[in-house]
Amino acid sequence: MKADKRVLTTGEVAKICSVAPRTVSKWFDQGHLRGYRIPGSKDRRIPLDQLVRFMRLHNIPLNGLDQEELHVVILDNDVAFSEILANALQENGGYGVTVTTCAFEAGAVVRETKPQAVIIDVSLLDVDAKKISRFIRSQGELKAIKIIGIAEHLDQGRGQALLQVGFDAYLSKPFDMQSLLRLLESGAAVY
Repeated sequence: MKADKRVLTTGEVAKICSVAPRTVSKWFDQGHLRGYRIPGSKDRRIPLDQLVRFMRLHNIPLNGLDQEELHVVILDNDVAFSEILANALQENGGYGVTVTTCAFEAGAVVRETKPQAVIIDVSLLDVDAKKISRFIRSQGELKAIKIIGIAEHLDQGRGQALLQVGFDAYLSKPFDMQSLLRLLESGAAVY
């Protein structure tokens, strides 16, 4: 596989994982392996970072797979909290982290880095959760990004509203770092 290839077919994933292509399709269809479908066809595409995440989660040997650092973007204007969160993600999860303080900057960073996940403080004044989700989900190369909403005192009603507009998960601040790491590593929307 070429080192610069960022999106893989189910056949390519099957070869890397030493399984049948149908097994990869099953993983995808059950939500265990994140990716997207080619519009107008049944073909599936799996971003490289999602494959690496899946392989790590299921202890599948990377077999020389040229892996890139998994990346997370944090959008939060609480600088102290963001630094603590970024350090914990780097030390405990091996993630590359970019911290932004405004939605415009976060959008530019997301387009540039194509992270595994975006963690957004949905209580910020310039954050429109529905618009952010719609933007990410409308971009073919960004569709597989996990979107996690965070805020102080984020109750289940507000959290469910985030899920309704396309977020994958939510957490109420303060939260346990292990809860966040589980969200980042799982294919499911756990909150």
